[in-house]
Amino acid sequence: MTLLEARQVTTPARRSGSAPRRRAAGGRAGYLFVAGYTLFLLAFGVFPTVYAFYLAFTNNLGQFTGLNQFIKVARDYRFLPAFGHILAYLVLWLVVLVVLTVLSAVLLRSRVGPRTSAVLRFLYYIPGALAGVASVLVWLFMLDPDVSPVSWLLTALHLDSFAAVLSPGNLPVIFMLIAFWTGAGGWIVVMYGALNNIPDEVIEAARVDGAGPWRTAWSVQIPMVRQWIVYMAILAFASGTQLFVEPQLLQTASLGRVSPTWSPNQLAYVFAFQQGDFNGAAAISVFLLAVGLIAAGLLVSRSSMFRLDEK
Repeated sequence: MTLLEARQVTTPARRSGSAPRRRAAGGRAGYLFVAGYTLFLLAFGVFPTVYAFYLAFTNNLGQFTGLNQFIKVARDYRFLPAFGHILAYLVLWLVVLVVLTVLSAVLLRSRVGPRTSAVLRFLYYIPGALAGVASVLVWLFMLDPDVSPVSWLLTALHLDSFAAVLSPGNLPVIFMLIAFWTGAGGWIVVMYGALNNIPDEVIEAARVDGAGPWRTAWSVQIPMVRQWIVYMAILAFASGTQLFVEPQLLQTASLGRVSPTWSPNQLAYVFAFQQGDFNGAAAISVFLLAVGLIAAGLLVSRSSMFRLDEK
């Protein structure tokens, strides 16, 4: 056998053997890539959740108590008002977020030029770059009729004092405005990206069929980004149930005009750090987890979010 023939025989063997090695190396790189996230997820997600369940079903001596902790916190006179407040806030927050975010993204995608759209998306995103505490401080300034640049609007709404602005009936609306101001910009960018994934041929076909801009948006664009809308609603619902910073800072800034147990998270904070009842606080956190999981399950099942498209 000549040298040339030997090379022709051995070269394919080396190539065929290198493919499994490349796949193995790629697999190891993938595991290494997610290892850091997995460790943080276990340390700051899974372990605290398991520990919260342990506390919720035991007393301060570590003795199993069944559902006693849940019954105790549910009978607390502050429990139902706190969950009622967060329910009113969530209804406002989710409706306004979904409607205005999707509407803004559709308008930016179909009615605004690319350069203007890019500038507007950047401007929408700026409030989201502020930390939660900084956003609340900005809104404290905006809501005080004595120093607010929109004091004329507050006066027109018969809100002549800071105490009137922070009346209990106004708080869900105030917290909704703060949440929308800080969080909507990022979701507008996400929705805009989802709309960009719709093929131009689909939009053109709708126009050929006689559909106007609004008909195209309602019948074509919105249904095709439904999974992204559900995803946004799930994450917004989860973050909304965890409301803490905004009412806590308003409670401090208003010298007690806002209840220190306005939200369930605030109530859990009072149980843990003012009453020293970490088991009761854990029970409240498990209540919130259950509410979030049930809501997410309903949204996913009703929307077929994870349904695989049949080829």
